[in-house]
Amino acid sequence: MNNHAVKIYDTTLRDGTQGEGISFSVTDKLLIAERLDAFGVDYIEGGFPGSNPRDITFFAEAQKLNLKHAKLAAFGATRRANTKADEDMQLKTLLDSGMPVMTIVGKTWDLHVTEILRTTLEENLAMIEDSTRYLVAQGREVIYDAEHFFDGYRADPDYALKTLAAALEGGASNLTLCDTNGGSLVDDFKDIVARAVAEFGSENIGVHCHNDSGLGVALTLAGVDAGGSLVQGTANGYGERTGNANLITVLPSLFLKMGRTANCAANLPELRELSLYFDELANLRPDIKAPYIGASAFAHKGGLHANAAQKVKSSYEHVDPTLIGNHTRVLVSDMAGRSSVAMKARELGMEIDEKGPEIKTLIQQLKELEFNGYEFEAADASLKLLIARSLGQAKIFFEVDSYRVMVERGAGGLMAEATVKLRVGEKSFHTVAACAGPVGALDKALRLALETAYPELSSMELRDYKVRILESGLGTNSRTRVLIESSDGESLWGTVGVSDNIIEASWEALQDAVNYKLLQSS
Repeated sequence: MNNHAVKIYDTTLRDGTQGEGISFSVTDKLLIAERLDAFGVDYIEGGFPGSNPRDITFFAEAQKLNLKHAKLAAFGATRRANTKADEDMQLKTLLDSGMPVMTIVGKTWDLHVTEILRTTLEENLAMIEDSTRYLVAQGREVIYDAEHFFDGYRADPDYALKTLAAALEGGASNLTLCDTNGGSLVDDFKDIVARAVAEFGSENIGVHCHNDSGLGVALTLAGVDAGGSLVQGTANGYGERTGNANLITVLPSLFLKMGRTANCAANLPELRELSLYFDELANLRPDIKAPYIGASAFAHKGGLHANAAQKVKSSYEHVDPTLIGNHTRVLVSDMAGRSSVAMKARELGMEIDEKGPEIKTLIQQLKELEFNGYEFEAADASLKLLIARSLGQAKIFFEVDSYRVMVERGAGGLMAEATVKLRVGEKSFHTVAACAGPVGALDKALRLALETAYPELSSMELRDYKVRILESGLGTNSRTRVLIESSDGESLWGTVGVSDNIIEASWEALQDAVNYKLLQSS
């Protein structure tokens, strides 16, 4: 291994699942393992064999996977005190998992040895070396996770280093230094990693960081800068408490800023897609402000910024977003000028003359709408329709004559019923639909009226609905902004409506959602 190469060890399926709200089925875990292998990570930690039915099933099924590069790792601990390694049931369970890599955690902090394990410092060293030697003798690669290494080093540096020496003597391929409590600061952390590298060699040292101080990524990068050659982390920073070091942020920083390389470096343009894949399986909304891959990571709102980024990308973008599968976005608001509006129109697939009279009128409309409570940053679909109308390119797909919504609480519970009357060309439609809520009923009635003429709407569904009170001092008379997210299974789009009446605001956003789908399909 050269000085610039690092190994990437993903622990999302084990450490990541300890995060609040994170749960993957066996099928999810198998799909994730295949996806991580395709991306090019070096190690995939699958979980604790034997700890629960899900992990037992996963390891049984994982043996059938045909991974091209990654090695699957089973996670466990060193043998129990005063027990022979070949008689320890937990080590036997690790071997029975059939995985080629065993990652075992051991105590490096004397406090944990004497007060938690309640054994001697000498016995702990023997536990580490015996366990490692036994697993290696069974033909397994062993990675040693030095739990609480940094706390242990601060308490007794000589003993902490002896635990690493014991694992290396037993045949461990890597000694991963774990900041288990996540409390380290960068300079101290880096100095301690450098000491371990000096003692045992760069090729033998890895780092595993938590984000309790908000420094998980920074500590990981500092560990590599100090000579560490293996990086542990999780996708999107999933993990217990405040999470683990986020590999989705670590990787581009390593490759694009620190000059390091790894097997997965060539696949960096797939990084955003990989991040979204994890969030989808975890049933989490993606963090739009996530570094590098977030929807807002390369979004420009101020006219000067947008104009400058258009001329010289690096003037307001620290890296080329396409290198990680992202793209530049322009946010249009009451701060917008001609350049940013023209850029946004092009982003939406429309051309507008930056010096023409249409853009002046459009900017005036935008500023007035924003003043009245509209916000288009999360409503690109409504913005595209507005631009199309200002350019005379809007197509009238239908015209609404009237709508009505009634909410009734009866013996069967609460039910909303919506009636919609509209015209498509010369044909009139009158539909009624019921749903638990008024907006759902309106949505169903509108699309029911249109699906005969526009069958493509059958794939469309309302995915998210947000309400914002714009003038809280007016109480129930406040102006309301509604943001709706719709999907057709392939793409997502946002629309906005504003009114003193929440139903009217919702209706406006719903109509825009349908019009946008029809515009895209035409």
